[in-house]
Amino acid sequence: MPAAQRREQLITVGRQLFAERGFDATTVEEVAARAKVSKPVVYEHFGGKEGLYAVVIDREVRALLDRITAALTAGHPREQLEQAALALLDYIDEEPHGFQVLVRNSPVLSASGNFSSVMNDVAHQVEHILGAAFKSRGLDPRFAELYSQALVGMVALVGQWWREARKPKKEMVAAHLVNLAWNGLSHLEPKPGLQTRRVR
Repeated sequence: MPAAQRREQLITVGRQLFAERGFDATTVEEVAARAKVSKPVVYEHFGGKEGLYAVVIDREVRALLDRITAALTAGHPREQLEQAALALLDYIDEEPHGFQVLVRNSPVLSASGNFSSVMNDVAHQVEHILGAAFKSRGLDPRFAELYSQALVGMVALVGQWWREARKPKKEMVAAHLVNLAWNGLSHLEPKPGLQTRRVR
């Protein structure tokens, strides 16, 4: 097998094992055995388990971010929200191993390459969209970051729940997410305040 093809095979095998067992429980021996190669072949391509994991995570981060970024580039803000929610649910549906790798606890070395960091990147893109919308409606754009984190967090958590529940259908899940988010955003108060007093 050519070196490039062998490398891709090892990445695929590593992705499956990291999804099934997590980083800590996966060994180079298991990767080699499942790929039907010797351990030195894995070391030759990646330098060890950490190197293989870093490549797997990097690919998943880019794949998910590319999907969501593409959804946020065109159309009315509500359409962007719908497309972004569907992009995340599509990824969960179509790439279950990749999503599992991203949401599992990752080692310290990959703190910047996990589901949380991807969602942070998405939230920063949403922040720009919301900031412009807030300005045009006379709302304080300084709070766009807060709202973008809330929106992305809501979609991400529902996506993780839906990965296990698998019902209702993803289009219905996206519709309900957008219903809550969009109708909530369309009725924002310019200066919200709490209606209950805190007892100290």
